[in-house]
Amino acid sequence: MGPHPHGWWIVLHLVLFVFWLGGDLGVFHSSRHVLDPAATPQARATALRIMSGLDLAPKICLVLFLPSGVTLMAMEPHGAELFGVRLFPLWSVLLVWAFALGWLALTVADHRTHGRFPLVRRADWAIRLTLVAVIAGSAAYTMFAEHPFGVDTGPRWLGAKLALYALAIAAGLGIRLRLRAFGPAFGALTASGSTPEVERALRRSVDGCLPFVWTIWACVLGAAVLGVLKPGATL
Repeated sequence: MGPHPHGWWIVLHLVLFVFWLGGDLGVFHSSRHVLDPAATPQARATALRIMSGLDLAPKICLVLFLPSGVTLMAMEPHGAELFGVRLFPLWSVLLVWAFALGWLALTVADHRTHGRFPLVRRADWAIRLTLVAVIAGSAAYTMFAEHPFGVDTGPRWLGAKLALYALAIAAGLGIRLRLRAFGPAFGALTASGSTPEVERALRRSVDGCLPFVWTIWACVLGAAVLGVLKPGATL
């Protein structure tokens, strides 16, 4: 049978799934220690640093999921076209990688500077909102058109996978919105110690993220299943 012609790209795509979900699980576990009122402020600050360090891995994986997925689509003989133009020629794949690396630089910079540079954060937000709209639109067309982009191999599974990716990006933005009150509350904890008001603010902020976190986990697992099983495809 021989090796898969683009097996290493598949390995990269799967590794991104693993580190995305694994990193998120680590962040979740660390957050429980951050919220522990029995721990000292110093111990909770240490847990927060661990949580922040772990959180970088899922952010990197989310970004690289885009170009690795586009690369895999370009390598499959699907014959996709848009207005008579073949989709995913080599130059477009390279352009997606260049865009993704620039987006990754913004993501890492914003993570390490904790939002101290508003232009970086706004640029990252704009990219994510644009991608959610574009990917969700492409997903809907792929799922509901009879022959999306001229493809007749049953690519609806891919449309569903794209929809889950867009939903995961949107859920990540929801987490950021819920965590806006966390910084001031944790600053009050380290400055003046624990109070019922501070503890409520911390728990409300972190636990308010849980629906978005669960959504991301479901999206990552669902996308992995779709990518492996490809339900409905006639390849």
